Amino acid sequence: MNFKELCEQRYSVRSYKPEAIPQEKLDYIMECVRLAPSAVNKQPWHFTIYTNETDKQKIQQCYGREWIQEAPAYIVAYALTDEAWTRRYDEKNHADIDVTIAIEHLCLAAAEQGLGTCWVCNFRIQLFRELFELPENQNPIAIIPIGYPSQNVVPEKVRKEINEIWTIK
Repeated sequence: MNFKELCEQRYSVRSYKPEAIPQEKLDYIMECVRLAPSAVNKQPWHFTIYTNETDKQKIQQCYGREWIQEAPAYIVAYALTDEAWTRRYDEKNHADIDVTIAIEHLCLAAAEQGLGTCWVCNFRIQLFRELFELPENQNPIAIIPIGYPSQNVVPEKVRKEINEIWTIK
């Protein structure tokens, strides 16, 4: 499959089979994450894979949608703000940007391996910080449920036309 086909195949999965993810697939996905680019190659991220029920229930408290409970695992992407490059002109810390690039590597690698993911950014971050007793520099950016999709049908994607998203000058 070429890259465009992979991009077309990947979608936000909200229904998962209960089966566990083989360790070799997780290893492959996380190797792809490790190779993601970052500003000044700082790699200001950490990813935790949660598979035990206690931690999964804590995560579910932070995002109350029922569909998330079906996923056999959650990967949480953390930005390490004190390790990130900061642009000197306006003091913009690039941890959040770098982590989102790595998350997209994760989602595409998972799709290539036949797994589904969904970015979840709309969760109760402060509650998450408290439940997992996070240090100040570790900011949760996204919860990524991951598992085998319960359906093998890629939904139709509505996208802007190509001439709406770029310009040549």
